[in-house]
Amino acid sequence: MSSQRVSLKPWNTFGIDVYANNVIIVHSVESLFCNSWTNGVRQSEPVLLLGEGSNVLFLQDFRGKVLINRIKGISVTETTHTWLLHVGAGENWHQLVETTLCKGLAGLENLALIPGCVGSAPIQNIGAYGVELRQVCEYVDIILLNDGSHQRLKATECCFGYRDSVFKHRDKNHYAIIAVGLRLIKQWRPVLSHGALKMLNPKTVTPIQVFHTVCETRRSKIPNPKYIGNAGSFFKNPLVRASIAFNLLALHPKIPYHLNNNGDVVLSAAGLIDQCKLKGYRIGGAAVHDQQALVFINTGTASSEDIVNLARIVRRRVGEKFNIWLEPEVCFISSQGKIDALEVVR
Repeated sequence: MSSQRVSLKPWNTFGIDVYANNVIIVHSVESLFCNSWTNGVRQSEPVLLLGEGSNVLFLQDFRGKVLINRIKGISVTETTHTWLLHVGAGENWHQLVETTLCKGLAGLENLALIPGCVGSAPIQNIGAYGVELRQVCEYVDIILLNDGSHQRLKATECCFGYRDSVFKHRDKNHYAIIAVGLRLIKQWRPVLSHGALKMLNPKTVTPIQVFHTVCETRRSKIPNPKYIGNAGSFFKNPLVRASIAFNLLALHPKIPYHLNNNGDVVLSAAGLIDQCKLKGYRIGGAAVHDQQALVFINTGTASSEDIVNLARIVRRRVGEKFNIWLEPEVCFISSQGKIDALEVVR
């Protein structure tokens, strides 16, 4: 299915009305490689692979072809101690979380309501409420687009880090994620270390209760992009050495934080922005959300330039106040493809 010179507004949750030369929805690996990608390469035009456009900001019209990944399918196998899932990259992530819980498979409930497709999850190493994808990821299947061959990367080969993975550093013109393997342990243990989850009783809590608590919390803070354009968290939470963090927290004790496994401190980017009194701050049609400072919204008329200018000001205010310089989590897309977002907002 394709159309010529189409608006990308339905394909990015910021709702920026830019255009692409062509949009093709792909439902199979064969379609992705044989019909879509090879044609794009042959015509020497840029090609961009999207899931649901939930973590991108288009800076201008895209002068090439956009492929919408809708490769689907969920299969489950059982071992003595685990459930093993093989999930197509085009499946909606939140619907996967719901599906697993309905089948009595726990382990993804802390990651509820994270927008986007399954294929995007390993790129960002998505995480929320004390759980990251790397804790449940078994493997990632990719197709090499120069020859159509398949490759399976074990979780250890994905080099997962905080909102990072090997996929962020590979040339995306050379591969596409087609499936993700997940491993859920049958002996479920709740992760209740963050936010409202701390109020739940670990002795009696159920996976469904965790799921509903996460959903209620996220819905209270993050606007639904169907009604208010946004890409979720715009900046990464900064990771700093403990000595630097605790000096800062002595002066600003209201900034939320938590320790990572290496003893470093993850500061709340939302807390830093909030301390700068930037909730509701607006440039053109772009604004800092008045309920969650880490979310930038399209009030209805925002251009990509409005959002970039807002990001520059927020980053500068935080940097000048705390000497901590935030890095974008959102991917920036130019007319030719992905570019360095940090260079844009400096």
